[in-house]
Amino acid sequence: MRANFLLSVLLFSFLTNSLFAQKTYLLRPDRVFDGQESHENWVVLVKNEKITGVGPASQLTADSQNAEVIDLKGCTLLPGFIEGHSHLFLHPYNETSWDDQVLKESRSFRTARATLHAKRTLMAGFTTVRDLGTEGAEYDDFGLKQAINQGIIPGPRMIIATKALIATGSYGPRGFSADITIPQGAEEADGQDLIKAVRSQIGKGADVIKIYADYRWGLNGETRPTFSTDEIKLIVETAKSSGRPVVAHASSAEGMKRAILGGVETLEHGDGGTPEIFKLMREHGVALCPTLAAGDATSQYRGWKKGTDAEPERIKNKRITFKNALDAGVTILAGGDVGVFSHGDNARELEMLAEYGMRPIDVLRSATSVNAKVFHQDNLGQIKSGFLADIVAVEGKPEIDISAIRKVKLVMKNGMLYKD
Repeated sequence: MRANFLLSVLLFSFLTNSLFAQKTYLLRPDRVFDGQESHENWVVLVKNEKITGVGPASQLTADSQNAEVIDLKGCTLLPGFIEGHSHLFLHPYNETSWDDQVLKESRSFRTARATLHAKRTLMAGFTTVRDLGTEGAEYDDFGLKQAINQGIIPGPRMIIATKALIATGSYGPRGFSADITIPQGAEEADGQDLIKAVRSQIGKGADVIKIYADYRWGLNGETRPTFSTDEIKLIVETAKSSGRPVVAHASSAEGMKRAILGGVETLEHGDGGTPEIFKLMREHGVALCPTLAAGDATSQYRGWKKGTDAEPERIKNKRITFKNALDAGVTILAGGDVGVFSHGDNARELEMLAEYGMRPIDVLRSATSVNAKVFHQDNLGQIKSGFLADIVAVEGKPEIDISAIRKVKLVMKNGMLYKD
């Protein structure tokens, strides 16, 4: 009886190890974009979760003898894309309004939907996401991140902001009776109370602190600043003591200025930026995540027929401010505010970055090595020996035609194949 039990244990152990053992792969595409440049006739060797060799095939012959060879004829191999601005707990507003998602959809329902969003994101070749707020789903992004990390569900590596921070009275949902308290899409805090709020979010799992430096709470509904510069400095000081960065939603020139002077690392949106503001961003080393696709999507939800109608003023203005940011030499991140539009359609932002004036190869850099550097992901964003094996293969030459990033043929994360 004991012998049978031991045999069963050994058999179970063997099967488990066989199922989850990671292999050595030799990836043979037509070319490799290493996060900076494109190289013809290179191959990539992956062992377990890391890249162990990159370069011409002749240089890796001895190391690759026992590897499983994956031929990727006609393909470009790239670092796994990094989504710079996502909300996995949201879905497109033309399906359900933001207010109704926050107020009418249960957290369990939203989490179930988020698991599908995570899978779609990964299958699109985005192996890492910076998820900037659950929008009313509390700290459920931490549980989602755990489920992905433990292999319970497929999804991208997550950099999470949990609840995000707002100034009291500035956010939403709004428009309800003042006699009742409505759940908010982020955490309200002001003054010295911000210290406790930041520490609480860190304690609940936040990798980054997100603030709303301005919002549509002006007297006539216009975008106005929320936190003072001193309040932002307090948030940054508190977060930085734990080694965490602060990022800011900021669309107005004054909101952007306060966030820059307060010490944030990235600005999200930047619609109202001026040449002077972008110059200030460059001087302070603050990167811009322009979220072009979000404004494009919401304008269409409001009735704009893209390609037929004239561009709305919001879109025309965004083209101007984005060009001003490029001209000022501001570091541009790739992040679309996904959730405003469909998860898995993350490529939409990369295509629009090229449409609005970036060279395709610079777009690829933003979505890989630039995002990785700004997000403090030192072992991601490059096809380089010793880096984590987050790799995507696409058909064609995306450094020439950016739309090739949609033709995903292979997705690997941590050396494991999710799409082959």
